[in-house]
Amino acid sequence: MRAIMAVMSVRMRREPPRFRVVHVRGVEPLTPCMVRVTFAGSELKGLVVDQPAASARLLLPSPPTRELVIPTWSGNEFLLPDGQRPVIRTFTPLGSESELAFDVVIHDGGIASEWVSVAETGDPAAVSGPGRGFVVDPAVERYVLAGDESAIPAIRQLLDALAPATAVTVFLDARPEARQELSRHPNATVEWTGSLLAAVRDQEITPRSHVWAAGEAAAMQAIRRHLFEERSVPRRQATIRGYWKHGSAGDNDVEGD
Repeated sequence: MRAIMAVMSVRMRREPPRFRVVHVRGVEPLTPCMVRVTFAGSELKGLVVDQPAASARLLLPSPPTRELVIPTWSGNEFLLPDGQRPVIRTFTPLGSESELAFDVVIHDGGIASEWVSVAETGDPAAVSGPGRGFVVDPAVERYVLAGDESAIPAIRQLLDALAPATAVTVFLDARPEARQELSRHPNATVEWTGSLLAAVRDQEITPRSHVWAAGEAAAMQAIRRHLFEERSVPRRQATIRGYWKHGSAGDNDVEGD
């Protein structure tokens, strides 16, 4: 009975929003390590991103072909007609309805990196979303934002969304060539660091503070343990999201608070 219930619980995953077919409108390098790819298409109508640091899935043609095949939801994951897993990556979306863009981190061996490096206007793709974003709490007096290169787009959006009077401390762990100017929040300080955990550990977390951190899953788990177990920070005061895993090449399903 327990085995049956376990199987049923796996099959009960909520189906994500449908995939909408789009095409590449433009590709723009932001730094040597990040490229912005912009999509357009009539199927984007009704897709509204109304929260900062939200997420959206990007479906790419499966190598070696450039043909886009829309997968179906199996109850637990997306699968192609031949039973194989499609190429899906998760990004922070920018824009909505008429145009949607993703900032892609360029790194060796990345399927999305390889795809965007040769992407041309008109190339097909599909998007699904948006997923949950972040709800800004006006009662918070100070935010600590921490992330690696994959979190730069989300942190940029958070800085735009936070009130000018709110104090913000930003920590970013990125390659020197990946560093870029962020949104100009008038009450924010930005520090580039080699250890997000050490940076967060040194911060005073008051009852009117909130920590938002995102990046590699193991690094985020270490921050989560530090805040919740070592310092007993109430969970409502922290949002910790794993954006990717070392050694994992599949769809991103590791996000969590």
